[in-house]
Amino acid sequence: MSRTLLVTPLLVMVLAACGVGATGGGGEERQTPAATGTVTGTATGTAAGRTPASPTLTGGTTGSPGASASPTGPEPSHCPNGELIPAVDSPAVHADPVVIPEAKVGGTTIPAVTIPGVDIPALHIPAQCTEIAPAPGGCLGAASIPPVSIPAVEIPPVEIPGVNAGGIKLDPVRAEGRRAEAKHAEGVSTPEVCQVKPKNGGIVPFVIRPFIIRPFIIRPFLIRSSISRPSACNEQNECLPAVEVPAVEVPGIEVPGVEIPGAELKGYEVGKSEVLEGEDSIAFSIKADVLFDFDSATVKPGAAAELRRVAREIGKKAGAGARIDVDGHTDGKGEDAHNQPLSERRARAVVEWLADEGGLERSRLKARGYGESKPIAPNTKADGSDNPAGRAKNRRVVVSTAT
Repeated sequence: MSRTLLVTPLLVMVLAACGVGATGGGGEERQTPAATGTVTGTATGTAAGRTPASPTLTGGTTGSPGASASPTGPEPSHCPNGELIPAVDSPAVHADPVVIPEAKVGGTTIPAVTIPGVDIPALHIPAQCTEIAPAPGGCLGAASIPPVSIPAVEIPPVEIPGVNAGGIKLDPVRAEGRRAEAKHAEGVSTPEVCQVKPKNGGIVPFVIRPFIIRPFIIRPFLIRSSISRPSACNEQNECLPAVEVPAVEVPGIEVPGVEIPGAELKGYEVGKSEVLEGEDSIAFSIKADVLFDFDSATVKPGAAAELRRVAREIGKKAGAGARIDVDGHTDGKGEDAHNQPLSERRARAVVEWLADEGGLERSRLKARGYGESKPIAPNTKADGSDNPAGRAKNRRVVVSTAT
């Protein structure tokens, strides 16, 4: 009897890398709890938490559940704050029972025997989400990758019984069981980090959110080899037929590695303007009283240092070819018919200065005036009286660009 077994070799390479939290000088970490991980093939847990070992899947007549603990929510199809980690599936494995019928040899009855089949259910490891938590300006949100597990699987041993009756003697034939242990990758996370502004001006240091990675895990291919008991006859020419139990194979399964790249907020110099920096933009809000005399659209000589600093920061951080917006705003005192053109003239004056003195490309600069239409503070108090502090905040020129 000839048998051919095709066994695909499995080559496993595991590369694990660990991120180390870091900030630039003066940076601050906020210990934000990691987001709760999406249900994996065996368990749920927070991105930084440990997950208990998964239940064993045992092949046999009935088998064991091939999926996971009950999920706490629907499997994600998209991730609003991160990337989708695709689901991983492995097919069910089935082998029919082998029935050895009853036989009579030499006046002895050899009872029928049923060798159990194998049923290992399909395995589904649900999709998951990485997450980068929203963060305020000047901060990089906490990042997390949830844990994941591949449960253990086992092919039970099998034996064809021997015979010693009626002049026929056959030894038992056995194939040992095969087992692959559960594999688990811990969740990884890194906390929110924020820039810290010096109280008396100076350099706001850069901060870094480090690269993090969850390594890939793999459960290897398993095979229980086929076994056979040959046919045999006694002197009376009474024969027992040959018996064969086919091989059983369980495919290997791999959950790919997942990574979240590092991110950085660049340092900058603090001056008299307010800096609003996001992950893809930066804006400098300069008080009009620093730039202009009352009701004037002529840049004061004393504003040169602050405008030069803003031009330097914009030049360093603006994306290639990005437009630079210069927006003028006034307070609510006086008529809009006066305030609107004043805001436009002031915006144009700053554009001229940035192009002539600040070294920025004139073609990238765009002046706009909003008059009193976009206040950032109340022009009057709750009782209706004047609010000079609020009006001072509203008189401003904002220089912004995409980074």
